[in-house]
Amino acid sequence: MNWTWFHRLASPPHVYALAGRLTPWFAWPAALLIAGGLWGGLVLAPPDYQQGDGFRIIYVHAPSAWMSLMVYMTMAVAAAIGLIWRMKVAHAVAASCAPIGASFTVAALVTGSLWGRPMWGTYWEWDPRLTSELILLFLYLGYMGLRSGLEDTQRADRASAVLAVVGVVNVPIIHYSVTWWNSLHQAPSVMRFDRPAMPAAMLVPLLMMLLGFTLLFVALLLTRLRGEVLTRERAASWIREALSP
Repeated sequence: MNWTWFHRLASPPHVYALAGRLTPWFAWPAALLIAGGLWGGLVLAPPDYQQGDGFRIIYVHAPSAWMSLMVYMTMAVAAAIGLIWRMKVAHAVAASCAPIGASFTVAALVTGSLWGRPMWGTYWEWDPRLTSELILLFLYLGYMGLRSGLEDTQRADRASAVLAVVGVVNVPIIHYSVTWWNSLHQAPSVMRFDRPAMPAAMLVPLLMMLLGFTLLFVALLLTRLRGEVLTRERAASWIREALSP
């Protein structure tokens, strides 16, 4: 098997050019899916028989919560690859993930609080799911703070990568917290072994939003990765060639 394509992913010039070419292929489908999902969820889907129209916040909350975990796992895997194989591009991917993941986590916490006020009677409860999601936000912020606090890029890469890998232990806690402990948070209604508990009119827009948010993350990651590569390779000769008209 020819692994040349894989080894080229360690080349900053190749990754910079590849990210530029791929970004529109993820950004436009993401925009269409999110627009369609919002229309289907906020306009076409019927009200929930218990929550009424208040359930519609799920079309932003659930994808944001899902992406907060997915982005962290992507960041941790990239950080581990950077630690093991000392790939600068892998560290750049991890660094690019952090602000995106933190944004999704904030969106999940804020929309969850807005939903909790009418449903639980409070914006915040020290529920296992909410608490572990808040810890995830602190891990993102800690990762970014550690990187910015160290001037030496290599030291910052190694230190933040260790934090990212260690923080992975929080991901299964978030995912299974609803079933492991007595939780106020709603039990899973989409990712079930038998079948989703949502009717198709509600489920299809949610799946569109999940896919749209995933593609949006890839597009944002590729965009931020180009900027991260430029920052790291600013003294390299290929940068002038890439930016020349």
